[in-house]
Amino acid sequence: MDVTVNQQDRIDVLEDLLNERYSVRAFLPREVPRETIEHILKVSQRTASWCNSQPWQVLIASGEAKETFRKAIYAEAASGAKDDHDFPPPREYLGVYLERRRESGFQLYNTLGIARGDKMAYAKQALENYNFFGAPHVAVIHTDEPLGVYGAVDCGAYVSNFMLAAQALGLGTIPQAALARHSGLIRRHFNLADDRRVVCGISFGYADHAHKVNSYRTSRASVADTVTFVD
Repeated sequence: MDVTVNQQDRIDVLEDLLNERYSVRAFLPREVPRETIEHILKVSQRTASWCNSQPWQVLIASGEAKETFRKAIYAEAASGAKDDHDFPPPREYLGVYLERRRESGFQLYNTLGIARGDKMAYAKQALENYNFFGAPHVAVIHTDEPLGVYGAVDCGAYVSNFMLAAQALGLGTIPQAALARHSGLIRRHFNLADDRRVVCGISFGYADHAHKVNSYRTSRASVADTVTFVD
């Protein structure tokens, strides 16, 4: 076997998956077979973690359980309830981070025909997070409180691998920090212990490729913008 060719094939597959993946904001109602979900979970379980602690716990709601959860978290979000994060969100977006955030947001709003500055329309679209964008399944990723930010970082790596595995199996995903804004409700709704800390959600299923909201792609900074070599 030509090792060089094999390595090129493998990196080509990974690069293709990374280039193809995007945050899906419209899903088909078709449910994903349980064996496919279990395959994603098996692959994702190979995620590296600090001291091999593997701190992620994954709760997946489907069917009636998903719908009951959707109604509960949507109602709280729509009520204007105070944010209830377990992990503090960014204090502020400044400089290039603000520019990237705005670019991404305006791409979404322009695609949907939402006029710049229409705050009511912005808010309505933001609430679609709590409808899981029509996805038939939603995963909640949570970790142990004593592990602090290290547990959250490990969960972030898990989320990335979950999304790549789903992409490889023909599914779409969207990671959702928005769900963690209602961590208390999530703990109460699913009877999670008090020491569980919600990192984020992942809505997933089959992407609705015909929906216009799935037609745009966000940009990525260049390596030169993000890496410093010291020789």
